[in-house]
Amino acid sequence: MAKIGIFYGSTTGVCEDIANRIAAKTGGDAFSCTEIDKAPDYDVILLGSSTWGAGEVQDDWYDAMDRVKAMNLSGKKVALFSVGDSSGYSDTFCGALAPLYDSVKDTGAEICPGPSIEGYTFDASEGVVDGKWLGLALDETNEPDLTEARIDSWIASVGI
Repeated sequence: MAKIGIFYGSTTGVCEDIANRIAAKTGGDAFSCTEIDKAPDYDVILLGSSTWGAGEVQDDWYDAMDRVKAMNLSGKKVALFSVGDSSGYSDTFCGALAPLYDSVKDTGAEICPGPSIEGYTFDASEGVVDGKWLGLALDETNEPDLTEARIDSWIASVGI
């Protein structure tokens, strides 16, 4: 069985809660992204951030992303997740997926694609490429009733 490490950046606790829910479903270990140096110890690495301002990652991720960029993650599977507010921040919803993706893209890891944007209501996001999310996008503010099904579907698509 694959060893799963979940690394998150959370200011208000929402992304931390999501990371812990994913950990409970997958048997993975959840850590703050300040502990990102543990990532290479895992077969599957899940990176999550709340989205702030104009589609930015949570503050703890800035240093952590620099450390990720320097990692050799060849042979590892990486998947991303983000939480945001699709109503209040409809033009940057879950935009934190983009900088997370950029930090991993040159590490040699296999990056798992995210789900289709079908079923989501928002105006724009840097976290979308060709009609697909770069990772799992969640809205605990406006659509908490969709979270569990979205997590379950994403976990299945990642193959964990």
